[in-house]
Amino acid sequence: MPRWLPRAVILVLALVACFQLGSWAFHQLIGLLLNILIAFFLALAIEPAVSRMAARGMRRGIATFLVFLGVFAAAAGFLTLLGSMLAGQIIEMVEGFPRYLDSVINSINATFRTELSRLEIQDSLLRSDWLRKYVQDSATGVLDVSATVLGGLFKLLTIGLFSFYFAADGPRLRRALCSVLPPAKQSEVLRAWEIAVAKTGGYLYSRGLMALISGIAHYILLVILEVPYAPALAVWVGLVSQFIPTIGTYLAGALPMLIAFAVNPWYALYVLGFVVVYQQFENYVLQPKLTSKTVDIHPAVAFGSVVAGTALLGAVGALIAIPAVATLQAFLGAYVKRYELTRDADDSTSRPRRRVRLPRLR
Repeated sequence: MPRWLPRAVILVLALVACFQLGSWAFHQLIGLLLNILIAFFLALAIEPAVSRMAARGMRRGIATFLVFLGVFAAAAGFLTLLGSMLAGQIIEMVEGFPRYLDSVINSINATFRTELSRLEIQDSLLRSDWLRKYVQDSATGVLDVSATVLGGLFKLLTIGLFSFYFAADGPRLRRALCSVLPPAKQSEVLRAWEIAVAKTGGYLYSRGLMALISGIAHYILLVILEVPYAPALAVWVGLVSQFIPTIGTYLAGALPMLIAFAVNPWYALYVLGFVVVYQQFENYVLQPKLTSKTVDIHPAVAFGSVVAGTALLGAVGALIAIPAVATLQAFLGAYVKRYELTRDADDSTSRPRRRVRLPRLR
């Protein structure tokens, strides 16, 4: 047996063990890594505001704290206003639900010539097995819901702490990163950092602009339908539909439908139809144009990056896909050598082609 064979076998086994250990550690820490990734992009988003305040003589830690305090105060005020509004509407809907149910039953009886009664329907529902099973499952699922809520709060706290440290210690972090790189690579890292800040800010600007347009459009609809709390509902639709990926549109449209149903059941269908139509307009017309201008990427690339990000990282990937691709495109664009077009290439791409008539065969 050759002398190198035992060493080679031991080396291969060691490499396989290291790979398995690294794979196990990666799967165990994937949640923490995603939280750090979200925190990094949030720190990039607030970097312009923090840098502007630090340039006026304020310490970066205090500037970061003030930015976070402003965001938290705005979010808490909006959620408080929305919660009080929703509680009042739910109480009003519960009190008026028998009246709505009677109107629906009367319309069904008049249309299909039936003799349904609200009391009979209520008795059949209360005595049904599926309702009893649903109540038991809901009672046993309270602990699961509590654990989910606590897990979500811990996740938000983790993201907030990491984003605060990334924003407050941004210059120190850049110095620590550049200190382990050769001088030729340090300028490239700093330039990539600046590009990431600019592209992330542009992405948030486009999302904010789309939230404003969506809020105005839904506000006009709610005012026409005379739905109460139209300003708060418009703000809800604009923010939730733009800043919560994948399911944000459905969450945003559910609340106006619920409030509109309290006014008139048919209004809920009107709101649903408007949400569906506006979502198609936003996906195929508004979002590609705004995103391509603010983040400077092609609409097809923007759409493909969102699909790819969703497939790889889920909702997190959908949220950070466009700024990440825009940063990568802007950074790699400096290393792509471009040449001047020849006269034939310029003519063929700028002028419409003429039809060439082929001779007919006799």
